Amino acid sequence: MNTVEPKLWQRAASYAARAHNHQYRKDKKTPFVAHPFRVAMVLRDIFGCDDEVAIATALLHDTIEDTRTDFDDIHKRFGREVADCVACMTKNMLLIEPEREKDYDIRLEQGPWQARIVKLADVYDNGLDLPRPGMRRKCISRCKRALDLTENDVDRAVFVTARGAVQALYDSLCAARDSER
Repeated sequence: MNTVEPKLWQRAASYAARAHNHQYRKDKKTPFVAHPFRVAMVLRDIFGCDDEVAIATALLHDTIEDTRTDFDDIHKRFGREVADCVACMTKNMLLIEPEREKDYDIRLEQGPWQARIVKLADVYDNGLDLPRPGMRRKCISRCKRALDLTENDVDRAVFVTARGAVQALYDSLCAARDSER
């Protein structure tokens, strides 16, 4: 019997949907899983990245941080590469805020390139999905941090496209902020 196995991204999409079941975005209307799905589509359709580890990471990037999923769950189901990338995208909640952010940036910077490209897609999606005008300043800061973290990733063409998209979003958010002053 010849059976077709689902692709890595298909398994990751199903897992993310189950893991984020009953969670909602800040608007309290949009199912949370829409965000990782959009991040994966930004990665593929806007940034032009078709790397299967990166796409699976995009779909799973909030599972360890926001659900009962742990590293071992991701490793068992999706392999070490994906688990390492998702771990890079997960903030260490055992640290106080300033240390947590510094640790997060260091792990992203030193981690696999797929985690950094997903971070750019995550920031891009969050910037387009601002729930309130007051979130603009925070998004500007996150765009700047993501651009800074990826400034050395010029050896992969996909980063040129991704960084260009995030830079354009950053510029647009800054212009909107400045026009309100």
